[in-house]
Amino acid sequence: MATIYSSSSLAISTALIITVVLSFLMAASAGNFYQDFDITWGDGRGKILNNGDLLTLSLDKASGSGFQSKNEYLFGKIDMQLKLVPGNSAGTVTAYYLSSQGPTHDEIDFEFLGNLSGDPYILHTNVFSQGKGNREQQFYLWFDPTADFHTYSILWNPQRIIFSVDGTPIREFKNSESIDDWATRGGLVKTDWSKASFTASYKNFYANACIWSSGSSSCSSTSPSSTSTSKNGGWYSQELDSTSQDRMKWVQKNYMIYNYCTDTKRFPQGLPPECTATTTS
Repeated sequence: MATIYSSSSLAISTALIITVVLSFLMAASAGNFYQDFDITWGDGRGKILNNGDLLTLSLDKASGSGFQSKNEYLFGKIDMQLKLVPGNSAGTVTAYYLSSQGPTHDEIDFEFLGNLSGDPYILHTNVFSQGKGNREQQFYLWFDPTADFHTYSILWNPQRIIFSVDGTPIREFKNSESIDDWATRGGLVKTDWSKASFTASYKNFYANACIWSSGSSSCSSTSPSSTSTSKNGGWYSQELDSTSQDRMKWVQKNYMIYNYCTDTKRFPQGLPPECTATTTS
């Protein structure tokens, strides 16, 4: 699911973004937005263009907008290319994420927190399990995300979740079991509505994943990695090799600006259990 909204608008701050419940025949789909998504809110502010190859979401003072995938998934690799709101984007949040439904939902988040002209975007990542989040890591990017499209990927298998940007892993969360405060220096910088409307663009959605429908999966009863070629099913057991680990460490050393696993003031009674194995989990 994807959305764009203002961090100052509590009415829509809980809006969701690419819905995903992933499972076991594999769907490898180079997306067409007409076929794969529904624009779920925004009263015309979300638009599908170029014969389904491009989707834009706009935000003005009256409303933001969002879209949601028609399919649900259980495990897979999801790619989306985004071009973010240029100029003064303070107070805006552009996002795409995977989420189940209900109060104890699971969720995997990419959120892009806008800022004043000349100040960098903040890439905010989070993982929710059984309705509980508080697993934030935040990064600056090593390029201008408003100048062109870049690929943001989520690899989700039973062992781990890997967040990547243009093929470079930035975060690994190993499975072991409000948004407006994050935007724009804790909300200190407010949205300049004279710059509206704010528009973000999405293209080249690609899902190499198992589709979940009516309580059953499109994948075989055995794992995709044993029934598909390595090209299609390798994600099911994929882990970071030494080169990928080095690239992730480079990003985290040079561009990470917040890691919940090192925030002892926030967790005075002890860091979350997944932090004890590694501070980058």
